[in-house]
Amino acid sequence: MAHVLVQNPSGSDGLRTVKLFFYAAVILLIAEWIGAFTFKLGPGKIVLLPMIWALLLGAALGLASSRWRSSARLDVATQFLAAAVLQPALLLFVAKLGLLVGGALPKLAAAGWALAFQELGHFVGTILLGLPIALLLGIKREAIGATFSVGREPSLAIIGEKYGMDSPEGRGVLAEYLTGTVFGAVFIALLAGFVASLGIFDPVALAMGSGVGSGSMMAAASGAIAAQQSPEVAQQVLTFAAASNLITTTIGTYFTLFISLPMAVWGYRVLEPVLGRRTRASAASDAAAHAAVRAAEGTAQDVASVRTEAPALGYPGKLLAWVMTAIFAMLCDRIAHGTAFGALLPGMLAMLGAVIVGDAVSTLTRRRIPAVCWVSLAAMFMTSPLCPWATQIAAVSAKNDFLAVTTPMLAFAGLSIAKDIPAFRRLGWRIVLVSFIANAGTFLGATLVAQIFHH
Repeated sequence: MAHVLVQNPSGSDGLRTVKLFFYAAVILLIAEWIGAFTFKLGPGKIVLLPMIWALLLGAALGLASSRWRSSARLDVATQFLAAAVLQPALLLFVAKLGLLVGGALPKLAAAGWALAFQELGHFVGTILLGLPIALLLGIKREAIGATFSVGREPSLAIIGEKYGMDSPEGRGVLAEYLTGTVFGAVFIALLAGFVASLGIFDPVALAMGSGVGSGSMMAAASGAIAAQQSPEVAQQVLTFAAASNLITTTIGTYFTLFISLPMAVWGYRVLEPVLGRRTRASAASDAAAHAAVRAAEGTAQDVASVRTEAPALGYPGKLLAWVMTAIFAMLCDRIAHGTAFGALLPGMLAMLGAVIVGDAVSTLTRRRIPAVCWVSLAAMFMTSPLCPWATQIAAVSAKNDFLAVTTPMLAFAGLSIAKDIPAFRRLGWRIVLVSFIANAGTFLGATLVAQIFHH
């Protein structure tokens, strides 16, 4: 049923489509009604923004509705649909980032080495922090897969090809992937907001650290940082975070393959005899190898189905997802800032235009280059000095709040999470803790490198 629904969301399963968008609308209204919530934690503070509430509410609804017996429950097929809708919704978010980056290209060029070398911090930071702790917790070769990167889709492909997903390294990268999917945005937002409140790092350096290669995690981190800055500095934070994320997404795959993975393997070989421990985690890994393989294979199939089905909506489905996400984003903007829909519409049409053009070019080139790259380039051109209407487009798009575009995206992410929980539980708390530490390492490592070069 999930396969039929995802491939043809506008057919006989249209009721699920209506149910999904209805739940998303209700969640967005509740999230915006709650608003931002700030509380002190030691010398710093934690900022919970509406986008975090949207993700948590979506996940809670999916988990709670598993006990319902009525047709109103958020069944697994609807959760797969939410994952499918998340992909085109992400393109609208990418278009907003591109519009921000295009007008700031001179500033980005001036940043120069800071943007270039922060990439080193992203990947080395995961290993320096995550690998030793994984070994102290008794985790064996799973530590390599869990700490060589932040474990997004390219990392799954690299480990799958080199070791196989039924290997210890494969189980490790799956843990990192699922941790990022289920908790990554919430965790990185709390961490980034707390570190920003300490006043240790320049906001621009923090923004570069936010570009971890995941759109939702970058949005959550940069949003938490920007919320504590003046409007001018907040704009810089979002711009540099977008540029950093673009660099991580494009060249980061090669960096991961040729530098960070060999470094993680070498680090494991050197540190395991010194720090490695025999614990219940390592004993269970050895004694129940076949069960772990079956669990990993099942998880890999779940992840693979999300990744292969998510872009298979078909053009009518994608167009519906773009339009509904745009409407939801303007609704969030209206509630949060009171901006009239008429003032928001021109900027939103510019974003939709960049998405449609970028997706069309990607289709014409047979998807050799992902649509996210073409959408980003199209949006950047619209506000760059090369475009004759750049000033006008930048002016109208500036009225659309970045966080308003982010909140619907995380609502769809939250509504898709519950289906991954069974596979997530099988991987154990130790490797989940290591995944959190690796995520913290990539953010703090890149921020530190960017701080050094930025100043």
